[in-house]
Amino acid sequence: MTAPELLAKIRLNGVVPRHVAIIMDGNGRWARERMLPRPIGHRNGMKAVREVVEGALEVGLEALSLFAFSQENWQRPEGEVNALMSLLEEYIQKEADELHRQGVKVQMLGDLSRLASAAKAAVDRVVAQTAGNTKLTLNLFISYGSRAELTRAARLIAEDVAAGRLAPEDVDEAALSARLYTQGCPDPDLLIRTSGERRISNFLLWQVAYAELFISPVLWPDWSRANLYEAIVDFQQRDRRFGKVAV
Repeated sequence: MTAPELLAKIRLNGVVPRHVAIIMDGNGRWARERMLPRPIGHRNGMKAVREVVEGALEVGLEALSLFAFSQENWQRPEGEVNALMSLLEEYIQKEADELHRQGVKVQMLGDLSRLASAAKAAVDRVVAQTAGNTKLTLNLFISYGSRAELTRAARLIAEDVAAGRLAPEDVDEAALSARLYTQGCPDPDLLIRTSGERRISNFLLWQVAYAELFISPVLWPDWSRANLYEAIVDFQQRDRRFGKVAV
């Protein structure tokens, strides 16, 4: 089906996830299959980001989360890491004004202290520019790992308890959620992984507890809004019971 046909089907079905999270995978494989350098795959993956953001706006998502760069990715060859950081700066430079015009609030989530000064300045600029927007929240996860995020939340809770700001009996799920990078954002309803891989890869381990999973064989640089719509149509067919017995 074409993108317009899929979009019409989504609107007919009516139920749209509030929050879609995507593990963007396959840039390197896409480049290798074409005998191209890996950075070319990442560059083409940047085009797919724009397609999916446009699709999220058309569907009416509340939040879109994209896993762009993991903490483990710092262990890749220096040339590839530098290319990824340059692409981050380039993406912000090219897209910031359009994202702002369309009402997208950009959040960069992760251990941003590891970013080079130029990349960090670009991140701060787009976050500040779009802070007041409300049409779509775009969470870009940079230098992110879920175990590190949970460890950070536990440390913040321990500090608050030690300082008397939080009573031990008040440490609950809400207290931990309030100390995650995603505080204030609804948990993902739908988690998509591209390129056919079947791993969560240390992404939003707490937040995806009840997310529906969709595995796409399509490599990330080949993704379009039609692929997003296919995943949402599939989501609309799910019976979400949240652990309850079906009736």
